[in-house]
Amino acid sequence: MSNKYQLPNQARIFQNWVGGTWKPSASGKTFNRISPGHGQEVGQYPLSQEEDTIEAIQVAKASFEQGLWKDMSGIDRSKIVGRVAEIIRQRSEELALIECLESGKPISQAQDEMEWAAGIWDFAATMCRHIQGGANTNLGPDMTVMTIKEPAGVVGMITPWNFPLLIISQKLPFALAAGCSAVIKPSEMTPGTTLLLGEICQQAGVPDGVVNVLSGYGNPVGTTLSSHADIDMVTFTGSTQVGRMIAKSAADTLKKVELELGGKNPQLVFPDADLDVLVDAVVFGIFFNMGECCNSGSRIIIHESLKEAFVEKVVAHAKKMKFGDPLDPTVKMGAIINQQQCDKIMHYIHSGEEQGARLVLGGRKLDTPDGLFIEPTIFADVSPEMDIAKEEIFGPVLSVITFSTTEEAIAIANGTEFGLSSGVWTKDINTAMMVSRKIVAGTVWINNWMSGFPEVPFGGMKQSGLGRELGVHSVDEYLETKSILIQTNPTAGNWTTGE
Repeated sequence: MSNKYQLPNQARIFQNWVGGTWKPSASGKTFNRISPGHGQEVGQYPLSQEEDTIEAIQVAKASFEQGLWKDMSGIDRSKIVGRVAEIIRQRSEELALIECLESGKPISQAQDEMEWAAGIWDFAATMCRHIQGGANTNLGPDMTVMTIKEPAGVVGMITPWNFPLLIISQKLPFALAAGCSAVIKPSEMTPGTTLLLGEICQQAGVPDGVVNVLSGYGNPVGTTLSSHADIDMVTFTGSTQVGRMIAKSAADTLKKVELELGGKNPQLVFPDADLDVLVDAVVFGIFFNMGECCNSGSRIIIHESLKEAFVEKVVAHAKKMKFGDPLDPTVKMGAIINQQQCDKIMHYIHSGEEQGARLVLGGRKLDTPDGLFIEPTIFADVSPEMDIAKEEIFGPVLSVITFSTTEEAIAIANGTEFGLSSGVWTKDINTAMMVSRKIVAGTVWINNWMSGFPEVPFGGMKQSGLGRELGVHSVDEYLETKSILIQTNPTAGNWTTGE
């Protein structure tokens, strides 16, 4: 298979997008990004500080109060949001290459991500025309009540490094559909495509100042967004630990908060499951995006009668998967995002071995001249109390746990602090429905894993988050409800005398 993508000769230089124009940081300082797949500098970005963040907030607030966007008709906003999708598709090769180089994900998956992101903008465009309130005429002959929906205001958006354009596309188009303005901080490891998204929004017709994007670190950019009084809402995708910090910071100004956080997602495999169908979904679910995915299917909770056959099949199937250079279009698993994450993953692998799990595949960091690569790793004989069974690893490490009864399987599935996603594999519809009702998770996949559509809500329970993204109610996160009470035929009275 030919490869049209090549490692660039020099790093791409980016600037912040504020007020409809490219701007350096106020200090002029920058930081760079080394490709985790190649060990080469691929991007240089402004090192934004509190001063830059406050300026962007002021620009966004001014644009909101001016009303060019929030007061625009839903029909016109719909056309513009739809054009963003078109431009993402037109620039998909450029965007995919940036994501591949910055994140280490395979180029084929980066290409897919561009289409998924564009599809969300397509869907959000339709939502622009479906924002409406209601009326109540059942409160007496002289009282009519209207409820209207208004945009929440200026939204601070903080996004992670694993799916940069996709995850901002789960937030920004719905905020725009609602009429909000935004200040966005992408991860400092993968800011490139989100910075370009600011320009793309302008090309589509979004007024200047409505969408603003800053590159920099969580402190001070993210902390300023989550605490500043002129930010009316903050939405964050990332770790549960950071999500808690953001919620505490936002509490001081009582701003709205939407959080999509971590997961330790179980797949429950019952005795009648088809292993030949299941095994590919398992390999995809854990090794897709190098396991650096909140939806990663990192726990297989399988009936004890199937364990040996399953382990043999899943190891054989995983060995067929090609991993290595992210620019190779045949590669399915690329590089780990950075050295810190690489060390974290290896710590968990060593922990699994020390705590008695049986390593049946991988477990090594590859000794390569360039790049950060860890072998696809599978543990069998994992018990629910082991660290690798409870804690989010965010890497290509699969734990296989056995159960004997349905009640035990459900208890193991619910036995972590997380509640993001889960799966059930069975041919019995009664088992599937009963178990899916008892699992505490925002999403349950039955006989599939990680299917997704813009029309379907996504979010977590327990420590996996607050609120929902996607789906027909996603715009509601970015709206406030106002009640207007109208009295007709008012008559004079005298409250002081009771007349």
